[in-house]
Amino acid sequence: MRHLSSALAFVFLVGMTPMPAYADEALEVGRMLRAGQTDAAAARLEAALATKPRDAQLRFMRGVIQIEQKRIDDAILTFQRMTEDFPELPEPYNNLAVLHAGKGQYDKARAALELAIRTHPAYATAHENLGDVYAKLASESYNKALQLDANNNVTQVKLGLIKDLIGGKTVKPTAPDSVAAKPVVVAALAPAPVAIAPRPAPVAAVAPLPAPSKPVAVVAPAPAPVAAPVVKPALPVAVATAVNVGASGAEAEILSVVQTWASAWSSKNVDTYLAQYAQSFRANDGGARKIWAAERRERIENKKSIRVIVEKPVVTVNGDKATVKFRQGYEADALRTSSAKTLVLSKAEGNWRIVSERAGG
Repeated sequence: MRHLSSALAFVFLVGMTPMPAYADEALEVGRMLRAGQTDAAAARLEAALATKPRDAQLRFMRGVIQIEQKRIDDAILTFQRMTEDFPELPEPYNNLAVLHAGKGQYDKARAALELAIRTHPAYATAHENLGDVYAKLASESYNKALQLDANNNVTQVKLGLIKDLIGGKTVKPTAPDSVAAKPVVVAALAPAPVAIAPRPAPVAAVAPLPAPSKPVAVVAPAPAPVAAPVVKPALPVAVATAVNVGASGAEAEILSVVQTWASAWSSKNVDTYLAQYAQSFRANDGGARKIWAAERRERIENKKSIRVIVEKPVVTVNGDKATVKFRQGYEADALRTSSAKTLVLSKAEGNWRIVSERAGG
């Protein structure tokens, strides 16, 4: 497949409304990037992140700068962590998929794009990128078929059609209203991910990807190994439904904590929600619990309505440690998502509390 030219357009994260001071920082970092001042932009961004380490806009910008600096593995890690901390946002999945596609990892790109579409079904860019990824996967399969049977004329015709479809495309990103219309060209990337600039209302993100495509599957760290765990499936935990039926002992206690956690989140009772987390809890980015708690409070209280549903929880208990794996349904204002979720709990002073969590399979 031919190398494809690519461009980096500045767009905002759907649904995110950053604080004014940090919106100004994101805009200034974007201006510096367009002026070719990549290192200076990176330094300014890291200074802002030191004050606001979980700001989605600034963290998204970090990934964009890492791509500009050709630090692709770092950018992949940045966007992957964003999908874990902000599973409701489609753009990090999209960018993650683009980076995987650039490495020829089309299965990972496909998985990421499917997650982007699940969080935001109207995300046209992800749909087109997913089509391009499927086309690339089809091309590889047809090539393999011809290696096994070089005289298969039908396969040759199909391969020719696919090459005509995905060959020679150029990404032409749509310039958003709030940031300069002139995209920054990224020379060495195959398909290039979107960047970000705050904006008052959601809008379609980057332009469609060429052959490969954009967002990925979330690769989350596995829970700490446990010796001879007892795995017991439990009944679904809905927001206002009792969860103790079919469970007993530690499993029942743990599911009660999960129900309280989901119900408090749904009712925006932030104090009760935060009380389900242990004092030793640390966010996925390693930030202190106090900072994480303040940002969770802000995000929850800013929503008009929230509904969290826990489906098909499976509890694994080993002594005073436990994990709960389930399907989390999340509805907030106009957003609806469904994703895998894992909570790791520890028992201290007679109470089970959450010590870590992650989204994704």
